[in-house]
Amino acid sequence: MLEIWGRKTSSNVQALMWTVGELGLAYIRHDAGHRFGGTDTAGFTAMNPNRTVPVLRDGTNPPLWETGAILRYLAARYGNDGFWPSDLLARTEVDRWAEWAKINVATGFTVPVFWRVVRTSPADRDPAATSAALAALEDKLTIADRRLAEHPYLAGAGFTLADIQFGHVLYRYFDIDIPRADLPALRRYYDRLTQRPAYREHVMVPYQELRVG
Repeated sequence: MLEIWGRKTSSNVQALMWTVGELGLAYIRHDAGHRFGGTDTAGFTAMNPNRTVPVLRDGTNPPLWETGAILRYLAARYGNDGFWPSDLLARTEVDRWAEWAKINVATGFTVPVFWRVVRTSPADRDPAATSAALAALEDKLTIADRRLAEHPYLAGAGFTLADIQFGHVLYRYFDIDIPRADLPALRRYYDRLTQRPAYREHVMVPYQELRVG
């Protein structure tokens, strides 16, 4: 039984929970972070000295933190060969797209765009900075759009860990009130993701509690 600490409106927790859902794993999740607090307690700090979510404990194993490391652990331990290949070159192909998505898309969206649009009061927003961040993000999304015009999923023919790292931010990208570039392959890909039960349950989560102003 997996034990998970993290609120369901955290994008990193959503990536973890989507993975858990896709792999069909049993779990218990404890709300932690943001309005729930709990991350500054001695017990939580002993599990994760960074005091961030998510944290995962799998049975009697030591607790794990850092979302990418947790996802790779779950993929290696519980995923099939299509989701996280055993062949080194095939796995590296998945891994490089997963890293690309995390570094370029998730990082380029969450704070520079989502926080500025949703988690910043109207009086404190910087439209010029948001526009610049969107332009930088959509430069990377164009890479994904070209890739997805040729392949159904980010790393190729099948759904993999790379799609978790990439796709978990797309719900908010398409949901918030921003201008968006015309990226038809990306939109078709996102529409397919929304048909996945685990995506609908763990990623398409209301985030009203995060709104400021």
